[in-house]
Amino acid sequence: MTNFIGKAAPDFSAPAVMADGTTKTVSLSDYAGQYVALFFYPKDFTFVCPSELIAFDHRIAEFEKRGVQVLGVSMDDAETHARWRDTAINDGGVGPLKYPLIADTDKKLSEAYDVVHADSGFSARGTFLMDPEGVCWHAVVNNLPLGRDVDELLRAVDGVQFFKENGEVCPAGWSAGKAGMAPNDEGVKSYLTDHAGSL
Repeated sequence: MTNFIGKAAPDFSAPAVMADGTTKTVSLSDYAGQYVALFFYPKDFTFVCPSELIAFDHRIAEFEKRGVQVLGVSMDDAETHARWRDTAINDGGVGPLKYPLIADTDKKLSEAYDVVHADSGFSARGTFLMDPEGVCWHAVVNNLPLGRDVDELLRAVDGVQFFKENGEVCPAGWSAGKAGMAPNDEGVKSYLTDHAGSL
């Protein structure tokens, strides 16, 4: 997989079904100045995928509180996205999501982020976190049977924002409210003296 960490993430322009149900063209650059959580999934009306999309929807207030725009992407067309949103959860749908679903019908977006699954031809479960300058800070790609952990993405957002606000790095197991580490020799010594036993 292409490594975008620390680099500008590829921009794109593609149709999306928006939170209000309308369809419009969106670009990564539309969200300049805010964090973006861009996640790819294989296909509408499948198995693991609805659990992931619903998990994002249930936590949308947590993303918004942190200034993060969530964007979902698959190779389905906008009409299929709309039908899936219009299908009740009890019938295998995802309901009216509070974030856009991008239609990557030409695979250009999946190819740009190097998440095309070799065997199926669909998108693997790729997750990318961009900062307000469009730089990618976090990227995880799961094989198709393995659903992602949305709470881990929220932890990554907290970590990036903690570093940007405090200048301290986030050690193993860090989460909001825990101690950071000064990025120097004394900071490492001090942190490990106090916390090595709990790692």
